[in-house]
Amino acid sequence: MIKVQREDFDIAAEFEALTAGNHAVGGIATFIGLVRDMAGDEKIGAMTLEHYPGMTEKKLAEIEAEANARWPLEASLIIHRYGRLEPGDQIVFVATASPHRAAALESCQFLIDWLKTSAPFWKLEETPDGGKWVDARDSDTTAAERWIEQRRDAAE
Repeated sequence: MIKVQREDFDIAAEFEALTAGNHAVGGIATFIGLVRDMAGDEKIGAMTLEHYPGMTEKKLAEIEAEANARWPLEASLIIHRYGRLEPGDQIVFVATASPHRAAALESCQFLIDWLKTSAPFWKLEETPDGGKWVDARDSDTTAAERWIEQRRDAAE
């Protein structure tokens, strides 16, 4: 399930709804991303996330579908917020549920890695020196590339 929303989310409620009544689930992996108050050595007062409605949901659904094709998942959830967020605010919630822990853990990490590099969100950080658009990080790209290599290896 994909949710792109301005409002905050209730982790406990989302967690409970993820697998309600599904006793085939043996493991659930989750990731909650928060707004930091520092980026490197720069103080962050707030972050504004923008997205392109329709395109964002479509891309997130593609990423989620790939996770479901790679691992035996009983359920998956991606919630990503947009709008102005302050340090400590929740940005993203990713959860995967599977009969086995390895699939839950790996698929959750896969979703996080691809969200960081492929999801069409733009981030503007408010710093003491003014607004600054966040560039992609090489470390995020490297993390996502390992999933491409795994897909290539599996196809051979």
